[in-house]
Amino acid sequence: MVEISDDDFERMVSEVYDALPDEMVRGLENVAVLIADQPPGERPRLYGLYSGRPLKTRGVYGYGELPDRITLFKNNMQAHSADLDALRTRVRITLVHEIGHYFGLDDAKLRELGWA
Repeated sequence: MVEISDDDFERMVSEVYDALPDEMVRGLENVAVLIADQPPGERPRLYGLYSGRPLKTRGVYGYGELPDRITLFKNNMQAHSADLDALRTRVRITLVHEIGHYFGLDDAKLRELGWA
């Protein structure tokens, strides 16, 4: 398990997001990336969660819509990372995976594309 402050983790997430390829983040619109701890005992244990309506299933979308959310669960990522490099890798994999869900990709397609 690796320990990291909330500020350092937020900075890491920002750096990882900024380093993602343009073709992966192009088209992301009205999406908030949040950091939280998943409550103890909640199952399944997740590294991340996309909440919203995938892009390919949307009808009319616009004014007044609340942002979609990608939540990264810091406590779960820390618990399963041996060091900061492993944590950074897990953050990247999780961000990419949840961004894929935003675009409407299921887990099988994400694996096929190498995004999971």
